Amino acid sequence: MDTLLKTPNKLEFLHPLHGYSEKVSYSTSSKFQNQELRFGPRKLHLEWGKFGCLRASSSALLELVPETKRENLDFELPLYDPSKGLVVDLAVVGGGPAGLAVAQQVSEAGLSVCSIDPSPKLIWPNNYGVWVDEFEAMDLLDCLDTTWSGAVVFIDDQSKKNLDRPYGRVNRKQLKSKMLQKCISNGVKFHQAKVVKIIHEEAKSMLICSDGVTVQASVVLDATGFSRCLVQYDKPYNPGYQVAYGILAEVEEHPFDVDKMLFMDWRDSHLDSNMELKERNSKIPTFLYAMPFSSNRIFLEETSLVARPGLPMKDIQERMVARLKHLGINVKSIEEDEHCVIPMGGPLPVLPQRVVGIGGTAGMVHPSTGYMVARTLAAAPIVANSIVKCLDSGRGLSGNKLSAEVWKDLWPIQRRRQREFFCFGMDILLKLDLPGTRRFFDAFFDLEPHYWHGFLSSRLFLPELLFFGLSLFSHASNRSRFEIMAKGTLPLVNMINNLVQDED
Repeated sequence: MDTLLKTPNKLEFLHPLHGYSEKVSYSTSSKFQNQELRFGPRKLHLEWGKFGCLRASSSALLELVPETKRENLDFELPLYDPSKGLVVDLAVVGGGPAGLAVAQQVSEAGLSVCSIDPSPKLIWPNNYGVWVDEFEAMDLLDCLDTTWSGAVVFIDDQSKKNLDRPYGRVNRKQLKSKMLQKCISNGVKFHQAKVVKIIHEEAKSMLICSDGVTVQASVVLDATGFSRCLVQYDKPYNPGYQVAYGILAEVEEHPFDVDKMLFMDWRDSHLDSNMELKERNSKIPTFLYAMPFSSNRIFLEETSLVARPGLPMKDIQERMVARLKHLGINVKSIEEDEHCVIPMGGPLPVLPQRVVGIGGTAGMVHPSTGYMVARTLAAAPIVANSIVKCLDSGRGLSGNKLSAEVWKDLWPIQRRRQREFFCFGMDILLKLDLPGTRRFFDAFFDLEPHYWHGFLSSRLFLPELLFFGLSLFSHASNRSRFEIMAKGTLPLVNMINNLVQDED
């Protein structure tokens, strides 16, 4: 949910758009989007409110969505010259935040880096939202364009939680500009293409691009997101899916405090007039996530936290329209809309393997929340330092031995155990209906801030996570405790089994 203006990162909404090979069309996430989330012009009636505002039907809302505009940064990028036949130290496939962060930091150490992406100057199309303390720890506060003093959670019509933790929206243009400027000054070369094939030799890899150019590199980093175009998996992939639809809109007015962001709104009174939709929402609930920028400009996102299979996009849009109508929010215009599909959980990639990964392609999405952007940016120095250490160590590491060292630093056993616990949490959330979900988050946000902050931001490791679980159980209602025991027993057994089998 930090996830892309995530797709809470939720504001982190994560789309596999950058640096993918042609294999993306066969990836799980792409297939899911194409088959389950396609929506067309459902020509229902248009209902016009005063001042020419559209309301009341999903087709009416979609009529306001502008054509997608691709905006590029005004940079002169130093290009990779294939005629020289040089072997670069690092080739980064994918120009998203994770890929550029590693490219920037490896090049700062004086190593040669080539960034490969089909649209290297394109401003990222997704919005990203983060907790302010996460970006402050990475010295990136200058890349937030809006911050809120705290957040609000509506459990139901009677219960509201005030979260004393500042939240912010990432200025994606500023963040990418900052990263590109540092990459350029450090000597990073850029190649505009997709990678369609990779051939490994003992000490180097050859990346064959869609334009016929071959880039040779000592280390290859796959930062292509959920396409998983280079990183290999050897286990069945059956994740949960976080699905969301969001709009950045001008409205007549809205009922939210502009000093607080709306982190979760689980109320369902907006569905009282549509019992069929209310029943579907009771089984697989969605919540509203909102970032109010002013009294009449706001980002609104209807989100399914996690489901398997993922909720169809048209269902989410229908729920959003009903909610906006109930709240009296009449949309005057839409600046942009977002369709977010985030695979959550599932197996880790083969550890180790020749290609190094980071972000979605390396299984780094938070399995219980969908958060990834801040976590990935925080992991970039770990990956970069490991690559630099291996290449500069004088130990003669190369090929499989080198990548094994980097994978070990990216996924040490404490991180793998942490992820197993998060997957356990996801498995419970998958089984909860709306009342159960409400009871869960009612207890979750009553925890000491150290626990819920740490859980959402991946700061707690297994010993503390066990105390987190005990604390959550103690804060839960008796019914919620029964649900956790009844629905969490099998996931708990699976988690323990996986923890026992995992070896450092």
